[in-house]
Amino acid sequence: MRTQRLRSTVLAAVLLGAAWCTSWPVAAQTPPEEAAASAPATAPAAPPIARDLHEEVRQISVTVKDLYSREETKQIPVVIFRPDGAGPFPLVIMNHGRAPTDKRAVQGRQRFEPFSRYMVSKGFAVLVPTRVGYADTYGDFDPESTGNCNSARLDPQALAASDQVLATLAFAKTLPFIDASRWVVAGQSVGGLTTIATVARHPEGLVGAINFAGGTGGDPERSPGRPCNPQRIASDWEARAAKATTPMLWFYWENDEYWGAENPKRWHEAWLRGGGKAEFHQLAPAGKTGHGAMSFDMDHWVPFAEAYLARIGFDKPGVIPRPRARAPANVEDTARLPAASTAP
Repeated sequence: MRTQRLRSTVLAAVLLGAAWCTSWPVAAQTPPEEAAASAPATAPAAPPIARDLHEEVRQISVTVKDLYSREETKQIPVVIFRPDGAGPFPLVIMNHGRAPTDKRAVQGRQRFEPFSRYMVSKGFAVLVPTRVGYADTYGDFDPESTGNCNSARLDPQALAASDQVLATLAFAKTLPFIDASRWVVAGQSVGGLTTIATVARHPEGLVGAINFAGGTGGDPERSPGRPCNPQRIASDWEARAAKATTPMLWFYWENDEYWGAENPKRWHEAWLRGGGKAEFHQLAPAGKTGHGAMSFDMDHWVPFAEAYLARIGFDKPGVIPRPRARAPANVEDTARLPAASTAP
């Protein structure tokens, strides 16, 4: 009955920014750092500050190694959202995906506003780091490169990304309005891979984890639904599962053009085979591709998240944000008016 009420009041938040939170294509024979879109990207306008969510941006220092064991220390931005009041609030750290070379430089700070609004409504403080190699830290040091796709090394990528989650956690512990003794990690695409890598490191206080379409190495344009070397992901996750104790929640969509419908099932089976715990949901097709559907298909995944979060101690009902109102169309602009039916 609760699910029915929730579904009846849900309006999915539609985001054009889904492209910024995805695992971008990597050609079958091309290193990720050389994969680029055909036209140069332009920097998007800076999103407005969500004052009702007490949004602020802080800089933190992180130290990471790349595929070749080179180590650098960088400053990365962390976006903070939180409820009204002094707290302390339980924490969720949300992780973004990987854009191609020409878009990583201009993608801007990561926010995941619909997801963040939902989690804040449940009483969480939300921290969203923009990792090294993206936006202002884009350059010749890319700690998330996996090398040639057919012989990709996933461990350096997973370690560098999860190191930054742990650095964000350490920063969160310094904030008086956050209770980091009970926290959740989440992520989309390569951010989902980051989430899985973090769970395998079983950091103190971690009680939950949500993987939205996690993976790496997809190419929806040249190889839709057939990522390079999906067996490597299965074997890597099976090995990591042996060290994992936190129960997870996994969401994939049937029309994910990066992974296809079958690979996520195999990856989940590998995680369970390795000893990990994860509730798996493959949802019906959504949009042109379900890869970024966490942002616009909330009415379908949120009920499962509500039940999962309640089981791990967060039973306050959440509220899904409504899409922002649009300015009314000019009635003289006939191109924007619905076509009249000529049927009898």
